[in-house]
Amino acid sequence: MPFLKEILKYKSLAIIGTEKNTGKTECLNHIIQALKHSNKTIAITSIGLDGESLDQVTETPKPEIEIYQNTIFLSSEKHFSQKQITAEILNVSEKQTALGRLVTARAIDTGKLIFSGPPDTKWLKEEIQNSQKYGVDLFLVDGALSRKSTASPSVTESMILTTGAALSANIPNLVKKTKLLTELIKLPIFESNLIDELLQIENGVWAIDSENIIHNLEIQSSLLLNKTKDKLYSKGNIIFASGIITDNILDFMRIQKNIKETVLIVKDFTKIFVSQESYKSFVKAGGKIFVLLKPKLISICVNPLSPNGFVLDSKKLREELYKAVKLPVYDIKALD
Repeated sequence: MPFLKEILKYKSLAIIGTEKNTGKTECLNHIIQALKHSNKTIAITSIGLDGESLDQVTETPKPEIEIYQNTIFLSSEKHFSQKQITAEILNVSEKQTALGRLVTARAIDTGKLIFSGPPDTKWLKEEIQNSQKYGVDLFLVDGALSRKSTASPSVTESMILTTGAALSANIPNLVKKTKLLTELIKLPIFESNLIDELLQIENGVWAIDSENIIHNLEIQSSLLLNKTKDKLYSKGNIIFASGIITDNILDFMRIQKNIKETVLIVKDFTKIFVSQESYKSFVKAGGKIFVLLKPKLISICVNPLSPNGFVLDSKKLREELYKAVKLPVYDIKALD
């Protein structure tokens, strides 16, 4: 696949799915297979649990993950002990996960693994940074269901999005949902010398005034905006929300009289959980959304097969998605 050359431009890559069973593990296996003769040192982990042969939620068969000689991998003690592979241990973490300490190892031969890696993005980021001492050229992260934060640009430099019939058995609806997510991923960066300062803020809602000064609006959460209307615009129209953004927040801001002057800033796309209707209405009314960090979305991979056996037309799906998102779209199992 042409996107493999693009992948190697970056030090880290997250693979995230719009839904379970959208081909995330198949995509990861394809990348691992394609890179095994590249002379690049690859590291792999998952922020959730992956590599098991049977999905623990749907009880449907899953593709197992196979890695190759010299691949570095991170997994919990529990699943490291169950590995079907010979490996050299490089490090054992002092911190504990629910499944034991985190083991970093180098594969001596080829075999299959179950991954249960760092349970949070902060720890994951630390492990990606630590991997440099082992000569890692590319760190692959298999994201977990509804854990878009693994693809946060504060964690990985690049990402691949997987989507498919598991998200919707209707191509127009599938395209609509996937397009919204790609639009959020592509939101423009807020150009300012305040970015580093804003990134340090972990709680509350803040404002930037006309003199480029950041003010704490004393609103503890963006979810409380509709109860703190008088505070929201007290220091200007540029609002920074450190937490998540939902439909209720966009709908509330959209009906304010100064919506056309409103600039809403979030850390990155993983903080936004909105419907296409609310997002489009907010933008149409004149509201603007910016991010502090933006990942590089390399491509989209599709799985036309749903868990219940329904199959979409792969070629038509790829064509319609490409028209909508203007990004390379692949079905790694398609022959055309």
